[in-house]
Amino acid sequence: MAVASAGTGRIDTAEARIWRNRALLRGWLYVVIAMLLAIFLVGGATRLTGSGLSITEWKPIHGVVPPLSDAEWQEEFAKYQQIPQYEQLNKGMSLSEFKTIFWWEWTHRLLARGVGFVVALPLLFFWLSGRLEPMLKPRMLGLLALGGLQGAIGWWMVASGLSERVSVSQYRLATHLIMASLIFVATVAVARGLAPQPAGPASRGTQRFAGWLVVFVLVQLYLGALVAGLHAGLTYNTWPLMDGSLWPGDLLTIEPAWRNFFENPKTVQFLHRLGAYFVFAATLWHAIALSRAAPGSPHARRAWILFGLVTAQAVLGITTLLLVVPLDLALTHHGFAMIVLGFAAAHWRGTKGAYPLPAAA
Repeated sequence: MAVASAGTGRIDTAEARIWRNRALLRGWLYVVIAMLLAIFLVGGATRLTGSGLSITEWKPIHGVVPPLSDAEWQEEFAKYQQIPQYEQLNKGMSLSEFKTIFWWEWTHRLLARGVGFVVALPLLFFWLSGRLEPMLKPRMLGLLALGGLQGAIGWWMVASGLSERVSVSQYRLATHLIMASLIFVATVAVARGLAPQPAGPASRGTQRFAGWLVVFVLVQLYLGALVAGLHAGLTYNTWPLMDGSLWPGDLLTIEPAWRNFFENPKTVQFLHRLGAYFVFAATLWHAIALSRAAPGSPHARRAWILFGLVTAQAVLGITTLLLVVPLDLALTHHGFAMIVLGFAAAHWRGTKGAYPLPAAA
């Protein structure tokens, strides 16, 4: 169906309108992706500075307003002084020092709240104005629901460090990070599916392996979260040897044995190393295979870029370990992991081609 635009003589086809709407939607989703990256970075800084337990209550609405008077600051500080982290790690901390950790956590929560509005309000506009294709509606509602669930998981994580522990549970920290990563992957995949892709889809085998690469990166992120939760990066700061060996001993010292994979800092760090080697080898194999099957194609070029990003991330990880986790390098390693994940998701969606146009077009 074609309609003449008034006063211009230009023929406006249904297909052209769909692509214009998709461009608007992509622009919106890129803003959401940028905000998610900011949340990851601030969340990483919150974790690395030990700031995550500085706000001891969950106030989804009232918590947007920070303390505005000295009395309110003293009230917040008094609440923090009641938890084990203060008593065992930060006893004697000044109000000024407390404000530093408070602002990290407050900023993290503010960004998390903000991205909800950045998703919900434009979604309502695109939906009501008819710019949202039917196949996108359940996807976007799913993203919105996952965002709400992530907020609850975030508080569930924080609550684990308020009564008996001096830090949050590594299990809950890893759950929080993986849920955030899944939201990130889904957003990137939708944005990429809305982009024109003249090269078309790759073979089914390539699509499947590209999807597995996303899974491999997610598993590696989960292991990285366990490393962070256990502070495992502060020990065994050598490479390629660990504790003087390529395959260190004493990996199964906790009973029952399965707990070592989640609670033994040595075992968790070793698994994270093995995961890095595996992702490195898998992305290299994928790039070589695609270059042979479709030389010079956009899919092959993206595969090599992904391998380059994984290599850079590996170098960052090794350097961070050898220097005993300095804040700037650790935060760079954390943030760059999201770049790797995002590009892996975009590459996977790219191998599938753009979303099909509605039949009406």
